[in-house]
Amino acid sequence: MAQRIFDQEFLKRLDSLSIVSRKVVTGRAKGERRSLRKGAGVEFQDYRPYVMGDDLRYVDWNIYSRLDKLFLKLFVEEEDLCLHLLVDGSASMGFGQPPKLEYALQVAAALGYIGLSNLERVALAHFAGELTRMLRPRRGRGQILPLLDFLSSVEAKGPTNLNGCLANYALRNRVPGVVVVLTDLLDPGGYADGLKALLQRRYEVFLLHVVSEEELRPQLRGDLTLVDAEGGDSREVSVDRGALERYQARLHGHFAEAERFCARHRVDYLRTSTAVPFQDLILRHLRRGGFLR
Repeated sequence: MAQRIFDQEFLKRLDSLSIVSRKVVTGRAKGERRSLRKGAGVEFQDYRPYVMGDDLRYVDWNIYSRLDKLFLKLFVEEEDLCLHLLVDGSASMGFGQPPKLEYALQVAAALGYIGLSNLERVALAHFAGELTRMLRPRRGRGQILPLLDFLSSVEAKGPTNLNGCLANYALRNRVPGVVVVLTDLLDPGGYADGLKALLQRRYEVFLLHVVSEEELRPQLRGDLTLVDAEGGDSREVSVDRGALERYQARLHGHFAEAERFCARHRVDYLRTSTAVPFQDLILRHLRRGGFLR
């Protein structure tokens, strides 16, 4: 899979990128990410006034002897970020050219590569009606091939249960961090409760909404039989200009609802068409949106 989606020039550009987190969660292991903290660390950075309850071991007594005031030493200390990549592998993700799932897997592979190259921990899962398979958090460039092997095994099949799968993932993983949910949001049961479950477990949530060009601009006319990719139900329809206009209105209402929910709950949201080259999504749109730098 690496040879199919990553050429050397793209790899070089990925090597210069890193994940941006609004809040870094300290884990048991340490990576390259650093933050200002009191106490022993790797590099002295600054002072701040002592407040009741601070550890006296980190008071600078030389300053106290000169100023008769207590100041605490601050150091730059390594912190750890865990990147969680959750890929919707339900049957509807197999729709389009290229299929939405193929596009989502390419994006997930690139983000996983960036995380592992920066010594972040990276976890993977794909889901449909349930959590199908999970890869526990791992670190280092040596984990890139296992990550790609995992992603190459994902197939689009089965119904969707976004709420149940996201809530289940939040409960089963005790290492919060940045979670990227790659999905088409096509679930009659909705997605709000699942995203809220991640937020309640202190995940920083980024929702990548993948839409095919065929869904955005369907080239359909006449009397047709439409079949639900997941439920198998069929419906006879007559498609004319009026039907397409009603479809567009409902589609953009669906988009607007997702945008409002994410803005209200501080979920980072980006909608992308599969017509946008995934390299451009990574190198331009995700950087412009502040998710990568």
